[in-house]
Amino acid sequence: MADNSRIIGDLTVHPLCLGGNVFGWTADEQQSHAVLDAYAAAGGNFIDTADVYTAAVEGNAGGESETVIGNWLAARGNRQEVVIATKAGRHPEFMGLRAKTLKAAAEASLRRLRTDRIDLYYTHFDDPTVPVEEIVTTLDQLVREGKVRQLGASNISPERLEASLAFAQREGLAAYAAVQPHYNLVSRDTYEGAPAELAAHHGLAAVPYFALAAGFLTGKYRPGAEVDSARARRAGPHLETERGRRVLAALDTIAQARGVQVATVALAWLARRPTVASPIASARTPEQLPALLAVADFLLTDAESAALDAASA
Repeated sequence: MADNSRIIGDLTVHPLCLGGNVFGWTADEQQSHAVLDAYAAAGGNFIDTADVYTAAVEGNAGGESETVIGNWLAARGNRQEVVIATKAGRHPEFMGLRAKTLKAAAEASLRRLRTDRIDLYYTHFDDPTVPVEEIVTTLDQLVREGKVRQLGASNISPERLEASLAFAQREGLAAYAAVQPHYNLVSRDTYEGAPAELAAHHGLAAVPYFALAAGFLTGKYRPGAEVDSARARRAGPHLETERGRRVLAALDTIAQARGVQVATVALAWLARRPTVASPIASARTPEQLPALLAVADFLLTDAESAALDAASA
């Protein structure tokens, strides 16, 4: 891995985390494997998925993305070179974070991924009905059994995260090394402030999802433009906000001046934010990858970063 790699616990990862949410959905297995091949060929090694992907799609049951990735790992024989992150708590058969449910979800993910370990295992959404002591103890057991290397939490309140970390430290148990927040240029409020400060205080790495705002920050959504995408419902509304239009204009200015894609600039802003290790972005085709992977070597100037700060404030 190049010198621009990032560290999460004892994991060394690429500055761009490849999102697996489209695998088995808008990209079939063959297309997904082509994307994975291209990502790995470019030096990428960090793949994010979840056991619930893609249960929301008609005809799917959940686990499709993990299965696609598992088949790719088996076919390529490259498990040792790849860092696999997945999540538990939202699969229709394993809802919530009770000890029995969490253990069963982990075993199911291991089977689908065709591996003996999960490198980074997230609780997908917090389950306030379960004490943090039960969740942390169960996750620690998975680490001690060698089924999980590092732990993460996504969609968790600062209060529950703080309580989880305190319990792990007090009892000498495995603790969260990463958080996965919803965070990008047009959605800053969900992470900046208390969540980011807590992550910084405890040395947690942030791996933001929706890093490109469901495609809005690629620049393909424009007034009057029709975009054929399953995610248009999420991305399109940003065009209706003054903030969205300001951000797009600032991104355009920088991208044109530097001769790069809008998506590269948006990811570069996120990559230099405090605590952020590796933003997550997904691709349906290999042709979409270069603009994403370019974040590894593209640095914004202080002036460019300040302009984006102002536009997205």
